[in-house]
Amino acid sequence: MVDTSNFPEQYGQRETMEYDVVIVGGGPAGLSAAIRLKQLAAAKGTDVSVCVLEKGSEIGAHILSGAVMDPIAMNELFPDWKELGAPLNTPVTEDRFLFLTERKAYRTPTWALPGCFQNHGNYVISLGNVVRWLGQQAEALGVEIFPGFPAAEVLYDNDGSVRGVATANMGVDRHGNPTDAFQPGIELHAKYTFFAEGARGHLGKQLIARFKLDKDRDPQTYALGIKELWEIDPAKHQPGLVIHSAGWPLDAETYGGSFLYHLENNQVAVGYVIGLGYENPHLSPYEEFQRYKTHPEIRKFFEGGRRISYGARALAAGGLQSLPKFVFPGGALIGCDAGFLNAARIKGSHAAMKTGMLAAEAAFDALAGGRAGDELAALPQAFRHSWLYDELHKGRNFKPSMSLGLRTGTLMVAIDQIVFRGKAPWTLRHRHADHERLRPASDFAPIAYPKPDNVLSFDRLSSVFISNTNHGEDQPVHLKLRSDTLPVQVNLARYDGPEQRYCPAGVYEFVRSDVDTPRLQINAQNCLHCKTCDIKDPLQNIVWVTPEGGGPNYPNM
Repeated sequence: MVDTSNFPEQYGQRETMEYDVVIVGGGPAGLSAAIRLKQLAAAKGTDVSVCVLEKGSEIGAHILSGAVMDPIAMNELFPDWKELGAPLNTPVTEDRFLFLTERKAYRTPTWALPGCFQNHGNYVISLGNVVRWLGQQAEALGVEIFPGFPAAEVLYDNDGSVRGVATANMGVDRHGNPTDAFQPGIELHAKYTFFAEGARGHLGKQLIARFKLDKDRDPQTYALGIKELWEIDPAKHQPGLVIHSAGWPLDAETYGGSFLYHLENNQVAVGYVIGLGYENPHLSPYEEFQRYKTHPEIRKFFEGGRRISYGARALAAGGLQSLPKFVFPGGALIGCDAGFLNAARIKGSHAAMKTGMLAAEAAFDALAGGRAGDELAALPQAFRHSWLYDELHKGRNFKPSMSLGLRTGTLMVAIDQIVFRGKAPWTLRHRHADHERLRPASDFAPIAYPKPDNVLSFDRLSSVFISNTNHGEDQPVHLKLRSDTLPVQVNLARYDGPEQRYCPAGVYEFVRSDVDTPRLQINAQNCLHCKTCDIKDPLQNIVWVTPEGGGPNYPNM
């Protein structure tokens, strides 16, 4: 990348823009924060300047979630959201939870379902469409939104507080040299900066390290969610049907499960979530998902249908124990950048919205008091007294329990959620980061995955094609290696090259020939920005950085 240490001398002074609040990320957290700031300003008859940076080509382009949405935060942000036309169109009509064996499905009685798996009052949505709607509301309130401008650098003041961010340089070739189209990034200065990049945010990770925000916290744990959108036979479609499953095709020791949600217009969202703390390096989350769709109880929904879109995204699933301190001088981490997802409910959009609103309220009060660049101490206090804290506290033992295996975990969750209703007098801990959990490939037999039939199951490249993913061929590779030798010397030798399996987009492959030693080839143009490689690489040798532009372009995921 271009060296910015003597930027003015080389490329001229970067343009600077000043705002009261800059928000990195145009998802539910970032847009809710922007909207709430403008609402508060309007109520007080004042003005607050707010800017949202979004690395996707448009608002919603990079948004992917299941999703079943609890409208609690939407009710607070827009009490009249139905009249305003928010795209929450399909109320949940039925919950099913299945335990799968290879050939059979066993349905859990409704009375035995913990409250976290009950969705009465919730809505099956496209989060991408909801976010696009939020973007329209934000712009109508006067929020400045800049899509296609990834924030690439955190800016600091002389006292060490966060001063804002700089956008990525544009027009840089693959070797880091400016081209004729070179344009330097823009500096956006703010009194407070919110980071709402989603799970494993590129800048959020840097802030956690710089300010030691994870001190005395459990390691964050993640899961990979892989999703497809299908249009199915109208005769098989049941708007509002919500199905979750556990068991096959995963073994009983690996955390994961499926979702299958019936939206409007004969569309079904189907996906698989696998915890990234798995031990077997032969495991391929993508192949497990493709195999899941062939189960007799599942395939019946898709036979005669057609696949519309595909995508993948990591989820921060550690819960309350892994939540970092999320305020620091000059800003805050909100939404999944901090890890507010409720893994027990498989829901994060309502939590992201609430954290954005809480951050907005804390920042507005600080601005009204003439403050800038300090720590928003009122934000963690407000969170502690919110319904969101109570919800996350109730579900805090779910992920640690399920990490013990399907049988033990199911029993532990039943005790925690049904007997104690989330108020057990203990809190289970996360002991290891996900990248520490892989064991040598020699400890396991290779997994023989079936070839795709191109009817229900598909290969990675055809899947990436329908994600509309694109990166400029000549832009710098945004997947960096700390060491060029470790992939072959350690990952391939000890773990049989797990990056070629955990990546759901075929970015990584080991190229072999008769005369050369194997080498790792990085097909960065395929990258879905899921961040799995940044999380799961056993030596943390792969670092995901902000690309110049591009990525997926999801229509309604």
